Amino acid sequence: MTTGGKQILAIRHLLARQTTASAFCALAAMAANGKAVASEPEAALPDVVVSASRSEQRRFDAPAAVDSVPVDPLRATSPLVNLSEVLAGVPGVAVRDRQNYSQDLQLSVRGFGTRSTFGVRGVRLYVDGIPATMPDGQGQAATADLANASRVEVLRGPFAQMYGNASGGVVQVFTPDPPKDGFTGRASTGFGSDGQWQAGVALGGGNDKLGGTLDAWTYQTDGYRDHSAARRYQLNAKVVAQPTDATRVTGQFNYFNQPLAQDPLGLTRAQADANPRQAVAAATQFDTGKTVEQTQAGVVVDHKLSEADSLQGRLYAGTRQLNQRLGMSGIAATSSGGIVDLDRTYGGAALSWTRHTTAGGLPLQWSAGVEANGMRDGRTGFVNNNGSQGALRRDETDKATDLGAFAQFDWSFHPSWELVGGVRASRVKLSIDDHFVTAASPDDSGSTTYNNVSPVLGMVWHALDTLNVYANLGRGFESPTLTEVAYGPGGVGSNLGLQASTSRQGEIGIKWQQQRQRLEAALFDADSHDEVVPLSNNAGRTVYQNVNGVHRRGLELAWRGGFGAQVGASANGTTGSQFEAGLAYTYLSAYFGESFLNAQGQTVNAGNRLPGTARHSLNLDVAWRPLPPLVLGAEMHVDSLIYADDLNTQAAPGYATFNLRAGYEFRIGKTRLFAFGRIDNIADRKYIGSVIVNEANGRYFEPAPGRRFFVGLRAAM
Repeated sequence: MTTGGKQILAIRHLLARQTTASAFCALAAMAANGKAVASEPEAALPDVVVSASRSEQRRFDAPAAVDSVPVDPLRATSPLVNLSEVLAGVPGVAVRDRQNYSQDLQLSVRGFGTRSTFGVRGVRLYVDGIPATMPDGQGQAATADLANASRVEVLRGPFAQMYGNASGGVVQVFTPDPPKDGFTGRASTGFGSDGQWQAGVALGGGNDKLGGTLDAWTYQTDGYRDHSAARRYQLNAKVVAQPTDATRVTGQFNYFNQPLAQDPLGLTRAQADANPRQAVAAATQFDTGKTVEQTQAGVVVDHKLSEADSLQGRLYAGTRQLNQRLGMSGIAATSSGGIVDLDRTYGGAALSWTRHTTAGGLPLQWSAGVEANGMRDGRTGFVNNNGSQGALRRDETDKATDLGAFAQFDWSFHPSWELVGGVRASRVKLSIDDHFVTAASPDDSGSTTYNNVSPVLGMVWHALDTLNVYANLGRGFESPTLTEVAYGPGGVGSNLGLQASTSRQGEIGIKWQQQRQRLEAALFDADSHDEVVPLSNNAGRTVYQNVNGVHRRGLELAWRGGFGAQVGASANGTTGSQFEAGLAYTYLSAYFGESFLNAQGQTVNAGNRLPGTARHSLNLDVAWRPLPPLVLGAEMHVDSLIYADDLNTQAAPGYATFNLRAGYEFRIGKTRLFAFGRIDNIADRKYIGSVIVNEANGRYFEPAPGRRFFVGLRAAM
């Protein structure tokens, strides 16, 4: 954030919270010193977010439901492999670790994204400002570098539309900048139940003009279930150059390799109850699973034109190779292709401008930008001959482009009131060029374009130094993915007539904080038109349709507080309290407002719950520091019943799990060490961790592990 931007932010706080005379005195003092002034709550709770306004601001002042979760790679009491480890305490967010590294996490925000059977759908992902979501709306969370992250931001509600093709929210992972005063190093290792093993190293160094970081890590597991072993390797590099006071250049390189990720497939309820560790016979017969290799590079340039104006540009490109073996037999194996081979190239560019000025003597911030993203998939499909590649059954080139332009403003039109708003125009184009045309496989070639304008408008009332109230309204947009338009009705041709889903969203919320206490609550409502749901399943080919009247509404409640003396170090590296606790609760009523025919030709009644959503979710965590180097913690997670199909005939029962964790920090010479351990599901509860929504074979359920442990040691200097 520029110095001018920080001063404008400080001016707004002063005008909003002081009398006119005292504000002008403080402004005069600030101008004389040339420094921004921070308020007392910011010093106590210094979390910063950029997701809502695209410029640094306190989370407390952000005009939307946004969370900033600090990540400390040294003191975290988990291996930092999956986003589910850090986002459990964020209300409105469901992150289910499927224990299936072939299909990635299930990530949804306010009920958006629950229909995805693999990858992340309906939620936009970013890592250090670079999109991890492809132009068609499908994203991958596995490539995020949590082992060297500094924080994870989650933006929910209407303002997520300013980022484009994402109806439910935005998740951004940020990594730390290189040190400016020398060299740092960190190493870690750990092991746990089911053959888990993790090891990594991170190096960093530099000065105020040039610095860099490099980290590499590996993780492997035998898997909780049969046929669920996985291995991952990741290498990440970041270079930050400051050639002038006005210009900052950040270069990034990421390499992700997953040479092994077995897929145990889902189970029926009877199979899950009888033996949750088992894999169905098809998993071993067809050796289901996938291999992935992804390489990406990008550069972000921030340039300050003046004290009021700044530009940011980004440019990135990458490749992704994927080979996936599916569990298909009979007609499905010979007509659809049980082995998928994907060769993807992708990239994009963006340019945005931000201006800090005043209107009527009060702060006004403008942002405007354009961006373009594209990908090209060379996709082939082969018969899966019991795990070996057979005859060619699919050969096509798929393309997706995403063009967008946005404008956004934040105006303090009164010392206690802000008006915020924006508009985004999006154009998504999907095209299929079919190279495998036979009598049995007609030409699937074609293209379609989706155009949308998404406005959003909100207001913030700074009622007190410690209390903000906000409200937002907006429209959402979510295009079908290339996977969802791949097959037409009856398995003939493509389904490029499928429409994009649009939604009307609103929220109202409050934020209160004082000293070491913070309380936030939000009510939200979203109505979707042309929601994408399955229509039929023909020979392994899922065909999708649009339905209207899907409703998502609910309540989010979050509280975090510290008690007792200030001791030790908290997760974000600052002094922590002797006792700390946090609570996150979500009530979500997501249901179909109109009846329709499902994939089996049966009627889904109006009022049926949206599969994959829990009506009640609760997360509670407590930490106790009896001595400054020692921290003890406990966690509880509760989910109510989750339906697995549109008919609401199959469901995973509700459950509650309890975890324990401990960490101890000590020194050997100049080296800081942190030993940690955790026991998850300490009661050894048998439960369904996730469901495969509308699974065609009726194998909806993915059991979660029983009692398991993980211990580790990290060192830093």
